[in-house]
Amino acid sequence: MAVDRRAVAFLDLSRQHRALRPALDDALGRVVSRARFVLGAEVEAFEDEFARYVGSRFAIGVGSGTDAVQLALRACGTGPGDEVVTVSHTAVATVAAVELTGAHPVLVDIDPASCTLDPALIEQALTPRTRAVLPVHLYGVPVEMGPILGLARRRGLHVVEDCAQAHGATYGGRRVGSLGEVGCFSFYPTKNLGALGDGGMVTTNDADLAARVKALRQYGWGERRTSAIGGLNSRLDEIQAAALRVKLPHLEHWNARRRTLGTMYREVARQVGLDVPAAPAASEPVFHLGVVRCERRDELAAHLARAGIETRIHYPEPVHRQDAYRHLVRRGAPLPVTEHAAKTVLSLPLYPELTDEEARTVVAAVAAWPER
Repeated sequence: MAVDRRAVAFLDLSRQHRALRPALDDALGRVVSRARFVLGAEVEAFEDEFARYVGSRFAIGVGSGTDAVQLALRACGTGPGDEVVTVSHTAVATVAAVELTGAHPVLVDIDPASCTLDPALIEQALTPRTRAVLPVHLYGVPVEMGPILGLARRRGLHVVEDCAQAHGATYGGRRVGSLGEVGCFSFYPTKNLGALGDGGMVTTNDADLAARVKALRQYGWGERRTSAIGGLNSRLDEIQAAALRVKLPHLEHWNARRRTLGTMYREVARQVGLDVPAAPAASEPVFHLGVVRCERRDELAAHLARAGIETRIHYPEPVHRQDAYRHLVRRGAPLPVTEHAAKTVLSLPLYPELTDEEARTVVAAVAAWPER
Protein backbone atom coordinates (compact mmCIF):
# COMPACT_ATOMS: atom_id res chain seq x y z
CA MET A 1 0.00 0.00 0.00
CA ALA A 2 1.31 3.45 -0.91
CA VAL A 3 2.47 5.55 2.03
CA ASP A 4 2.45 9.35 2.32
CA ARG A 5 6.17 10.05 2.09
CA ARG A 6 5.77 12.96 4.49
CA ALA A 7 3.56 11.24 7.04
CA VAL A 8 5.90 12.61 9.70
CA ALA A 9 7.70 15.81 8.75
CA PHE A 10 11.03 16.49 10.41
CA LEU A 11 9.80 19.85 11.72
CA ASP A 12 6.66 21.95 11.36
CA LEU A 13 7.08 25.38 12.96
CA SER A 14 3.62 26.49 11.84
CA ARG A 15 2.03 24.36 14.57
CA GLN A 16 3.68 26.33 17.37
CA HIS A 17 2.90 29.67 15.81
CA ARG A 18 -0.74 28.83 15.13
CA ALA A 19 -1.22 28.09 18.82
CA LEU A 20 0.52 31.32 19.86
CA ARG A 21 -0.86 33.56 17.11
CA PRO A 22 -3.16 35.76 19.28
CA ALA A 23 -0.41 36.44 21.82
CA LEU A 24 2.16 37.04 19.08
CA ASP A 25 -0.19 39.46 17.29
CA ASP A 26 -0.66 41.41 20.52
CA ALA A 27 3.08 41.52 21.18
CA LEU A 28 4.00 42.64 17.68
CA GLY A 29 1.20 45.20 17.71
CA ARG A 30 2.66 46.61 20.92
CA VAL A 31 5.99 47.16 19.16
CA VAL A 32 4.39 48.81 16.15
CA SER A 33 2.37 51.12 18.38
CA ARG A 34 5.45 52.27 20.26
CA ALA A 35 7.42 52.73 17.00
CA ARG A 36 10.65 51.88 18.83
CA PHE A 37 12.17 48.99 16.91
CA VAL A 38 15.75 48.54 18.16
CA LEU A 39 17.00 48.14 21.77
CA GLY A 40 13.84 49.34 23.48
CA ALA A 41 11.54 48.22 26.27
CA GLU A 42 10.91 44.74 24.82
CA VAL A 43 14.61 43.94 24.58
CA GLU A 44 15.26 45.21 28.10
CA ALA A 45 12.38 43.18 29.52
CA PHE A 46 13.38 40.03 27.67
CA GLU A 47 17.01 40.39 28.79
CA ASP A 48 15.83 40.55 32.41
CA GLU A 49 13.46 37.59 31.98
CA PHE A 50 15.99 35.43 30.20
CA ALA A 51 18.70 36.20 32.76
CA ARG A 52 16.37 35.05 35.53
CA TYR A 53 15.49 31.91 33.58
CA VAL A 54 19.13 30.95 32.98
CA GLY A 55 20.25 31.96 36.46
CA SER A 56 22.73 34.63 35.44
CA ARG A 57 23.02 38.23 36.60
CA PHE A 58 23.12 39.68 33.11
CA ALA A 59 21.78 38.90 29.65
CA ILE A 60 22.59 40.97 26.57
CA GLY A 61 20.54 40.59 23.40
CA VAL A 62 22.48 40.42 20.13
CA GLY A 63 21.79 39.79 16.47
CA SER A 64 22.43 36.04 16.27
CA GLY A 65 23.95 33.05 18.02
CA THR A 66 27.09 33.42 15.90
CA ASP A 67 27.45 37.01 17.06
CA ALA A 68 26.87 35.91 20.64
CA VAL A 69 29.92 33.64 20.51
CA GLN A 70 32.04 36.20 18.70
CA LEU A 71 31.14 39.03 21.09
CA ALA A 72 31.57 36.84 24.17
CA LEU A 73 35.05 35.82 23.08
CA ARG A 74 35.99 39.39 22.23
CA ALA A 75 34.69 40.57 25.61
CA CYS A 76 37.04 38.02 27.19
CA GLY A 77 39.93 39.63 25.33
CA THR A 78 40.21 37.05 22.54
CA GLY A 79 41.76 38.36 19.34
CA PRO A 80 44.41 37.83 16.67
CA GLY A 81 47.18 35.48 17.78
CA ASP A 82 45.04 33.77 20.42
CA GLU A 83 43.72 30.20 20.34
CA VAL A 84 40.32 28.85 21.34
CA VAL A 85 39.82 25.13 22.02
CA THR A 86 36.57 23.75 20.66
CA VAL A 87 35.16 20.91 18.54
CA SER A 88 34.66 20.13 14.88
CA HIS A 89 31.45 18.17 15.48
CA THR A 90 29.19 21.22 15.67
CA ALA A 91 27.36 23.69 13.49
CA VAL A 92 29.91 25.58 11.43
CA ALA A 93 28.79 28.79 13.17
CA THR A 94 30.79 27.84 16.29
CA VAL A 95 34.09 27.78 14.44
CA ALA A 96 33.19 30.70 12.19
CA ALA A 97 32.56 32.84 15.28
CA VAL A 98 36.03 32.06 16.63
CA GLU A 99 37.66 33.06 13.36
CA LEU A 100 35.64 36.29 13.28
CA THR A 101 37.56 37.39 16.39
CA GLY A 102 40.84 36.82 14.55
CA ALA A 103 41.72 33.92 16.85
CA HIS A 104 42.62 30.40 15.75
CA PRO A 105 40.20 27.54 16.51
CA VAL A 106 42.02 24.51 17.92
CA LEU A 107 39.81 21.48 17.28
CA VAL A 108 39.84 18.51 19.64
CA ASP A 109 37.90 15.27 19.44
CA ILE A 110 34.58 14.46 21.04
CA ASP A 111 33.69 11.93 23.69
CA PRO A 112 32.40 8.78 21.95
CA ALA A 113 29.53 8.42 24.43
CA SER A 114 28.15 11.97 24.38
CA CYS A 115 29.30 13.36 21.00
CA THR A 116 30.40 16.52 22.86
CA LEU A 117 33.81 17.93 23.76
CA ASP A 118 35.98 15.34 25.50
CA PRO A 119 37.40 17.07 28.62
CA ALA A 120 40.29 14.59 28.77
CA LEU A 121 41.69 15.93 25.49
CA ILE A 122 41.74 19.64 26.28
CA GLU A 123 44.97 19.94 28.26
CA GLN A 124 47.14 18.40 25.55
CA ALA A 125 45.74 20.98 23.09
CA LEU A 126 46.70 23.96 25.24
CA THR A 127 49.55 26.29 24.29
CA PRO A 128 50.76 29.62 25.70
CA ARG A 129 48.40 31.25 23.18
CA THR A 130 45.24 29.53 24.44
CA ARG A 131 42.76 32.13 25.62
CA ALA A 132 39.49 30.21 26.01
CA VAL A 133 37.69 26.87 25.90
CA LEU A 134 34.43 26.78 23.95
CA PRO A 135 32.31 23.71 24.85
CA VAL A 136 29.22 23.10 22.70
CA HIS A 137 26.13 21.62 24.38
CA LEU A 138 25.22 19.78 21.19
CA TYR A 139 21.78 18.29 20.54
CA GLY A 140 20.62 19.72 23.88
CA VAL A 141 23.05 17.42 25.76
CA PRO A 142 25.21 19.29 28.31
CA VAL A 143 28.95 18.86 28.10
CA GLU A 144 30.68 17.30 31.14
CA MET A 145 31.53 20.71 32.56
CA GLY A 146 33.12 19.88 35.92
CA PRO A 147 36.57 18.91 34.59
CA ILE A 148 36.55 21.79 32.09
CA LEU A 149 35.79 24.40 34.72
CA GLY A 150 38.46 22.96 37.01
CA LEU A 151 41.08 22.99 34.26
CA ALA A 152 40.15 26.54 33.29
CA ARG A 153 40.62 27.75 36.86
CA ARG A 154 44.03 26.09 37.11
CA ARG A 155 45.24 27.41 33.76
CA GLY A 156 43.64 30.85 33.82
CA LEU A 157 41.38 30.23 30.82
CA HIS A 158 37.99 31.64 29.94
CA VAL A 159 35.09 29.21 29.49
CA VAL A 160 32.53 30.36 26.92
CA GLU A 161 29.54 28.01 26.59
CA ASP A 162 27.86 27.52 23.20
CA CYS A 163 24.27 26.91 24.32
CA ALA A 164 22.64 27.39 20.91
CA GLN A 165 20.94 23.97 21.09
CA ALA A 166 20.45 23.69 24.83
CA HIS A 167 18.04 26.33 26.20
CA GLY A 168 17.00 25.02 29.61
CA ALA A 169 19.39 22.06 29.87
CA THR A 170 20.99 21.64 33.28
CA TYR A 171 24.28 20.37 34.66
CA GLY A 172 24.72 19.90 38.39
CA GLY A 173 21.38 21.55 39.00
CA ARG A 174 22.29 24.74 37.12
CA ARG A 175 21.18 25.75 33.67
CA VAL A 176 23.74 25.88 30.90
CA GLY A 177 24.79 29.42 30.18
CA SER A 178 25.40 30.04 33.90
CA LEU A 179 28.30 27.58 34.33
CA GLY A 180 31.19 29.22 32.51
CA GLU A 181 32.10 32.89 32.51
CA VAL A 182 29.84 33.49 29.53
CA GLY A 183 26.95 31.66 27.87
CA CYS A 184 25.91 32.12 24.24
CA PHE A 185 22.43 31.39 22.89
CA SER A 186 20.84 31.39 19.46
CA PHE A 187 17.17 32.14 18.86
CA TYR A 188 17.16 30.92 15.28
CA PRO A 189 13.56 29.80 14.57
CA THR A 190 14.30 26.06 14.87
CA LYS A 191 15.84 26.29 18.36
CA ASN A 192 14.09 25.17 21.54
CA LEU A 193 13.35 28.86 22.06
CA GLY A 194 13.12 30.32 18.58
CA ALA A 195 12.43 33.83 17.32
CA LEU A 196 10.63 34.86 14.14
CA GLY A 197 14.02 35.46 12.56
CA ASP A 198 17.59 35.70 13.82
CA GLY A 199 18.53 36.64 17.35
CA GLY A 200 20.98 35.74 20.09
CA MET A 201 21.86 36.31 23.74
CA VAL A 202 25.00 36.50 25.87
CA THR A 203 24.65 35.62 29.56
CA THR A 204 27.17 36.23 32.33
CA ASN A 205 27.55 36.90 36.03
CA ASP A 206 30.46 39.29 35.44
CA ALA A 207 29.44 42.96 35.32
CA ASP A 208 32.56 44.01 33.41
CA LEU A 209 32.04 41.34 30.75
CA ALA A 210 28.40 42.34 30.42
CA ALA A 211 29.39 45.99 29.93
CA ARG A 212 31.93 45.04 27.26
CA VAL A 213 29.41 42.92 25.35
CA LYS A 214 26.90 45.79 25.49
CA ALA A 215 29.48 48.15 24.04
CA LEU A 216 30.73 45.70 21.42
CA ARG A 217 27.23 44.93 20.10
CA GLN A 218 26.81 48.58 19.09
CA TYR A 219 30.01 49.93 17.55
CA GLY A 220 31.88 49.94 20.85
CA TRP A 221 29.83 52.92 21.99
CA GLY A 222 30.28 54.35 25.44
CA GLU A 223 29.32 57.80 26.65
CA ARG A 224 27.67 60.12 24.11
CA ARG A 225 27.73 57.40 21.44
CA THR A 226 31.47 57.57 20.97
CA SER A 227 33.46 54.42 20.25
CA ALA A 228 36.09 53.68 22.85
CA ILE A 229 36.69 50.25 21.28
CA GLY A 230 35.95 48.77 17.88
CA GLY A 231 32.60 47.00 17.82
CA LEU A 232 29.95 45.94 15.35
CA ASN A 233 26.23 46.22 14.72
CA SER A 234 24.61 43.22 16.41
CA ARG A 235 21.40 44.25 18.16
CA LEU A 236 18.41 42.14 19.08
CA ASP A 237 15.43 44.01 17.66
CA GLU A 238 12.17 44.77 19.47
CA ILE A 239 9.99 42.52 17.31
CA GLN A 240 12.12 39.46 18.02
CA ALA A 241 12.31 40.29 21.74
CA ALA A 242 8.54 40.71 21.92
CA ALA A 243 7.97 37.35 20.23
CA LEU A 244 10.51 35.64 22.48
CA ARG A 245 8.81 37.08 25.57
CA VAL A 246 5.60 35.36 24.45
CA LYS A 247 7.43 32.06 24.02
CA LEU A 248 9.72 31.99 27.07
CA PRO A 249 6.96 31.06 29.59
CA HIS A 250 6.23 27.96 27.45
CA LEU A 251 9.84 26.77 27.25
CA GLU A 252 9.80 24.42 30.25
CA HIS A 253 6.60 22.75 29.01
CA TRP A 254 8.06 22.40 25.53
CA ASN A 255 11.28 20.94 26.94
CA ALA A 256 9.30 18.45 29.02
CA ARG A 257 7.58 17.27 25.84
CA ARG A 258 10.97 16.99 24.14
CA ARG A 259 12.21 14.83 27.01
CA THR A 260 9.20 12.56 26.68
CA LEU A 261 9.81 12.10 22.97
CA GLY A 262 13.56 11.76 23.41
CA THR A 263 13.11 9.06 26.02
CA MET A 264 10.77 7.14 23.72
CA TYR A 265 13.29 7.28 20.89
CA ARG A 266 16.19 6.26 23.10
CA GLU A 267 14.34 3.23 24.43
CA VAL A 268 13.38 1.89 21.01
CA ALA A 269 16.82 2.71 19.58
CA ARG A 270 18.55 0.60 22.22
CA GLN A 271 16.09 -2.25 21.63
CA VAL A 272 17.20 -2.55 18.00
CA GLY A 273 20.91 -2.04 18.66
CA LEU A 274 21.22 1.64 17.77
CA ASP A 275 23.41 3.98 19.81
CA VAL A 276 22.33 7.34 21.26
CA PRO A 277 24.39 10.26 22.61
CA ALA A 278 24.68 9.88 26.38
CA ALA A 279 24.20 12.77 28.83
CA PRO A 280 26.46 13.19 31.88
CA ALA A 281 25.05 11.70 35.08
CA ALA A 282 24.67 15.12 36.70
CA SER A 283 22.75 16.62 33.81
CA GLU A 284 19.29 16.90 32.29
CA PRO A 285 19.23 17.26 28.49
CA VAL A 286 16.53 19.07 26.51
CA PHE A 287 16.63 17.04 23.26
CA HIS A 288 16.95 19.81 20.71
CA LEU A 289 17.44 16.93 18.29
CA GLY A 290 16.48 13.27 18.48
CA VAL A 291 19.78 11.74 17.40
CA VAL A 292 20.57 8.06 16.96
CA ARG A 293 23.76 6.52 15.63
CA CYS A 294 23.89 3.67 13.15
CA GLU A 295 26.74 2.09 11.20
CA ARG A 296 24.30 1.71 8.30
CA ARG A 297 22.96 5.23 8.64
CA ASP A 298 21.96 5.75 5.00
CA GLU A 299 20.07 2.46 4.95
CA LEU A 300 18.27 3.40 8.15
CA ALA A 301 17.30 6.78 6.68
CA ALA A 302 15.96 5.05 3.57
CA HIS A 303 14.02 2.57 5.73
CA LEU A 304 12.40 5.44 7.64
CA ALA A 305 11.66 7.36 4.44
CA ARG A 306 9.72 4.38 3.14
CA ALA A 307 7.57 4.67 6.26
CA GLY A 308 6.95 8.34 5.49
CA ILE A 309 9.38 9.69 8.11
CA GLU A 310 11.61 12.62 7.23
CA THR A 311 15.09 12.65 8.82
CA ARG A 312 18.15 14.94 8.75
CA ILE A 313 21.87 14.61 9.50
CA HIS A 314 23.52 16.82 12.12
CA TYR A 315 26.19 17.05 10.80
CA PRO A 316 27.20 15.26 7.58
CA GLU A 317 30.65 16.90 7.37
CA PRO A 318 32.82 17.87 10.34
CA VAL A 319 33.88 21.50 10.16
CA HIS A 320 37.51 20.60 9.51
CA ARG A 321 36.49 18.59 6.42
CA GLN A 322 34.72 21.54 4.83
CA ASP A 323 36.68 23.46 2.21
CA ALA A 324 36.65 26.78 4.08
CA TYR A 325 38.16 25.19 7.21
CA ARG A 326 40.58 22.52 6.00
CA HIS A 327 43.41 24.74 7.22
CA LEU A 328 42.38 23.86 10.78
CA VAL A 329 43.48 20.23 10.57
CA ARG A 330 46.35 19.97 13.03
CA ARG A 331 49.23 17.58 12.49
CA GLY A 332 49.28 14.92 15.20
CA ALA A 333 45.73 15.68 16.33
CA PRO A 334 43.38 13.41 14.38
CA LEU A 335 39.66 13.49 15.09
CA PRO A 336 38.57 9.88 14.56
CA VAL A 337 35.53 9.98 16.87
CA THR A 338 34.31 13.16 15.19
CA GLU A 339 34.67 11.65 11.74
CA HIS A 340 32.93 8.46 12.79
CA ALA A 341 30.04 10.48 14.25
CA ALA A 342 29.59 12.32 10.96
CA LYS A 343 29.15 8.98 9.21
CA THR A 344 26.70 7.50 11.72
CA VAL A 345 24.43 10.18 13.24
CA LEU A 346 20.82 10.55 12.14
CA SER A 347 18.22 12.96 13.53
CA LEU A 348 14.62 11.82 13.93
CA PRO A 349 11.61 14.20 14.00
CA LEU A 350 11.45 15.67 17.50
CA TYR A 351 9.67 18.89 18.43
CA PRO A 352 7.03 19.72 21.06
CA GLU A 353 4.09 19.85 18.66
CA LEU A 354 4.77 16.37 17.27
CA THR A 355 1.61 14.38 17.99
CA ASP A 356 1.49 11.13 19.94
CA GLU A 357 0.36 9.37 16.77
CA GLU A 358 3.33 10.73 14.81
CA ALA A 359 5.71 9.75 17.59
CA ARG A 360 4.28 6.22 17.64
CA THR A 361 4.79 6.06 13.86
CA VAL A 362 8.46 6.92 14.31
CA VAL A 363 8.88 4.43 17.16
CA ALA A 364 7.21 1.64 15.16
CA ALA A 365 9.40 2.31 12.14
CA VAL A 366 12.58 2.30 14.22
CA ALA A 367 11.44 -0.88 15.96
CA ALA A 368 11.09 -2.52 12.55
CA TRP A 369 14.68 -1.68 11.61
CA PRO A 370 16.50 -4.95 10.81
CA GLU A 371 19.79 -4.02 12.50
CA ARG A 372 20.27 -7.32 14.32
